[in-house]
Amino acid sequence: MATQRTLGVIGGSGLYGLDGLEDVERRKIDTPFGAPSDELLIGRLGDARLVFLPRHGRGHRILPNEVNSRANILAMKQLGVEWIISISAVGSMKEEIRPGDLVIVDQFIDRTRARPSSFFGDGAVGHIAFADPICPSLHDWLVEAARGAAAAAGSGAKVHARGTYIVIDGPQFSTRAESLLYRSWGVDVIGMTALPEAKLAREAEICYATVALATDYDCWHVSEEAVTVDAVLAVLRRNVDTARDIVRRAVDLVRPPRDGLCPNAARGALMTDPAQVTPEARKRLAGIIGKYL
Repeated sequence: MATQRTLGVIGGSGLYGLDGLEDVERRKIDTPFGAPSDELLIGRLGDARLVFLPRHGRGHRILPNEVNSRANILAMKQLGVEWIISISAVGSMKEEIRPGDLVIVDQFIDRTRARPSSFFGDGAVGHIAFADPICPSLHDWLVEAARGAAAAAGSGAKVHARGTYIVIDGPQFSTRAESLLYRSWGVDVIGMTALPEAKLAREAEICYATVALATDYDCWHVSEEAVTVDAVLAVLRRNVDTARDIVRRAVDLVRPPRDGLCPNAARGALMTDPAQVTPEARKRLAGIIGKYL
């Protein structure tokens, strides 16, 4: 009998679960960093256990900069999640990435300013490697899954196997000057949600990768209308079924053992003398580096 695998899925609007899940339950989780965005939906698909979390809450009621990413990631960790598939709506920064296309990103540029981006702090100093922020194995599985889903959908959507995702705070879309600046940096897509998720997943030693759904050309594209919520939602609704198919196909591909940096990313991260780590910090970080203290 195959070993049960536990995968997490953090989705945006519309991606709240998957047809065919068995033994479904909703669970309210509490963490030392507060409450996650919503209850977590847990179910079984074959020999895999899936944990779904709507990033903005059901009904999309939480702004990108209001998302409690520390609680979201730690709740996943507490439920035994070892791989996280992040689904993120983005704007395209390149002509060849058309609305409706899929980008399996491999790099990030962080332009957020006020989001807590680490479990460390308040008496415990830690640093982790983040040069390559995406789990390479999970990335490759998602590329394969996305290509299969796009072909099955017959929509003509292209899967871009690499890309740099620039993350901004929002909730406003970019000014045209900002959009043109970001394009000069060579970025591929722009969005508001993949960070600090990816940073926190690395600290929590969870494999993480992002499927970016291009919904529009950002406002740099002068021949297109400026991005609007209506336009974004229209493309996003069409992409939800494809996103579900990607998750389903990825579940069949993701297999242990986990190797590389992800499973042991926090080993040696703590710079503070363990004797100086306060009881409060130890309790707060128990789910992250407890095994190393």
